[in-house]
Amino acid sequence: MRMWLLSVILPGLLLTANACSPTDESVKTEETPSVPNPEPNHDSTSDPQSASDRVLVVYFSCTNTTKGIADRIVETTGAAAWRIEPEVAYTSEDLNYNDSSSRANREQNDPSARPAIKGKCDALADCNVVFLGYPIWWGMAPKGIYTFLESHDLTDKTVVPFCTSHSSGVGSSDTDLHRLATGSEWKQGRRFSGNESKETINNWIESMNLNFNHNTKAGAFDLSKGTNGNAPTIKLSSGYDMPIIGLGTYSLHGATCVNSVKAALAAGFRKIDTAHMYGNEEEVGQGVRESGVPREEIFVATKLYPNQYADPEAAIEECLQKLNIGYIDLMLLHHPGTDDVKAYKAMEKYVAAGKIRSIGVSCYYVKEINDFLPQVTIKPVLVQNEMHPYYQDTEVMEHLHSLGIVTEAWYPLGGRGHQKELLNDPVLSEIAARHNKSVVQIILRWHLQRGVVAIPGSSNPDHIKENISIFDFSLTDNEMMQIAALNRNEKHDWY
Repeated sequence: MRMWLLSVILPGLLLTANACSPTDESVKTEETPSVPNPEPNHDSTSDPQSASDRVLVVYFSCTNTTKGIADRIVETTGAAAWRIEPEVAYTSEDLNYNDSSSRANREQNDPSARPAIKGKCDALADCNVVFLGYPIWWGMAPKGIYTFLESHDLTDKTVVPFCTSHSSGVGSSDTDLHRLATGSEWKQGRRFSGNESKETINNWIESMNLNFNHNTKAGAFDLSKGTNGNAPTIKLSSGYDMPIIGLGTYSLHGATCVNSVKAALAAGFRKIDTAHMYGNEEEVGQGVRESGVPREEIFVATKLYPNQYADPEAAIEECLQKLNIGYIDLMLLHHPGTDDVKAYKAMEKYVAAGKIRSIGVSCYYVKEINDFLPQVTIKPVLVQNEMHPYYQDTEVMEHLHSLGIVTEAWYPLGGRGHQKELLNDPVLSEIAARHNKSVVQIILRWHLQRGVVAIPGSSNPDHIKENISIFDFSLTDNEMMQIAALNRNEKHDWY
């Protein structure tokens, strides 16, 4: 997700709370306040209406420890912020964690406690991403956070929790909040000490690959930006740009694979697709390293196979080692299977660590994706399925596009044992003759015009060059309809 940094934090909610570490009997503040700030000032350093992205930092902070982290997020992203202020300010006595009858103790021990907060955050309606900050009080977020979530609508927002604590971890403080905003996409919470550097904050923000505008047009490619040998890109929901045509390497091995990758990159391809099951990750990595093309210009995708889901961390590490290209641009689950959610959650952790940039799935259709999404934190950026003129799978494609998920065809030319028939189809042959193009070029152009990424495989340098020379013509609406009429719902593989 290109590291275009988060740009806008809508002003409004700023929660101030001290960073506290729970013990069995009491909680000590990370810093000892003489008197908590009773009248926190709204941060007006950024104008949310002029921000290019709609991001809001909401935080609660009694000792200004959490405010310090919120300020660094604002500084890093150029965003605005809104502070959550209690109707009744907390005094030093209220925050006496050694006194079991103090206000903070009573609230944290009362499941129904909802301390009143000042005002409503009107800016929330205009934002896409909400950073939600709080101190850890006895392993939990202060109950004022609960009040905020229950009094504001965060439906369809991406919520990024962060907390401050001297020694306690996030624990379940972030996931405990999920039920209060079930219509939101929650990111994994992150704990900070009070003196985290701007660099640490910046790296954390970049690792999440947030798409602040949620502006992914999953089914619409700007083909006017492409030229032969230089494919356009689509912005994934992770924020990274991905070329819309790439080299598939399913049947390529040994020196053939290495040379095909190098030939593709020399021809202008910048997307390479591999998988553990293909048994060629090492060769793909070698081709990338030997190509002479800067690593940051190349988008490499790979996949975990179901027999790896039980121990996904080991599988991911093996993949990183075999590819040996520093990081993975896109990792997919190859098929649904036992422990697929477990494997995906492991991939999410590697996204947070910066070792994987985007994640997705393959062979997930309407039911599979609908069942899968509620169980994961990061929405798949892409689903790779079988699609070709004889199996167009339009309903699934449209459903995925409606979710902001890019679709990719892993059998763009019909697949093993069926490609010859498709390439000799009389309708496609007639259209190809009309444009003075090959049938392969017609099919690939058709995929792109309907908003589907294609990854044709080849070891022939001439064919590789031909496959990325599809940006000097376009299919008419009538031709697109003619190809649509070829659909047989004829699936050529088992899943």
